[in-house]
Amino acid sequence: MIPALIILALLSGFLFLLWWSQESVLFQPPRLYTSTVEPGRAEYQAPDGQRLAGFMVGDPQTAPGVLLCFHGNADLAVWQLDWARSVEQHTEHAVFLAEYRGYMSLGGNPTYVSTKLDSRAAYDHLHSTLGVDPSRIAFFGHSLGSAVATELAEIYPPRVLLLQAPFSSARAMARLIVSPPVVLLWRTMSRIHFDTVRAVSRLDVLVSVAHGKRDRIVPFRMGIEVYEAARRKGQLLAVEGAGHNDIAEIAGEEYWSWIGTALDTES
Repeated sequence: MIPALIILALLSGFLFLLWWSQESVLFQPPRLYTSTVEPGRAEYQAPDGQRLAGFMVGDPQTAPGVLLCFHGNADLAVWQLDWARSVEQHTEHAVFLAEYRGYMSLGGNPTYVSTKLDSRAAYDHLHSTLGVDPSRIAFFGHSLGSAVATELAEIYPPRVLLLQAPFSSARAMARLIVSPPVVLLWRTMSRIHFDTVRAVSRLDVLVSVAHGKRDRIVPFRMGIEVYEAARRKGQLLAVEGAGHNDIAEIAGEEYWSWIGTALDTES
């Protein structure tokens, strides 16, 4: 009887720890040791009052469109500036790199719920503050950012949706991290409900996917699942030899062609 109670107590403690630490597992803001004072930095506010920031590359008023971007869980918007400049160079589109609360020395703590607020704030900054017409706004997301971008697309349908290394759902990712018995309790325990496969199957938006075939973080098959589930399929780029963070470097011009073709496609 006593051993059973000990096992039950240990299991309960483990489940509580897993429930309590979900956000710290999902969101891993890197420490930022350099200044974030960069040209194009913009500050705006989330609906709950949280101060946010992002970076604009290019002129949103004269560019053919604006690509609103959301990065992965252990990245920073400021670290994507060179990538954004390359996007502008190859496509002539302006790029807005949105940041999450709790990242890049911003206040607050990132959570599943806060990503909804922060992504909407970035969109509102483009549309309401800068006056960019919704028909000119496309979304891009990498890894975690792919789920954030997709959920935002359910509220504000973009011209096109570009997903790089997307995971199929939070529940599917949990299967890779925790034991099968815990997965069975995921719906009850989880505060994180990303389901990109379900979302793209309903979106009346062209969905383009790029994924590295050697991705060790988000399996390649998940990117294919997302693409196959899309109600409206755009461009698919499967990159031989690429992992989670080096698709652009490995694919080279093929990668920039993927982005350019996706952005030039009429919605």
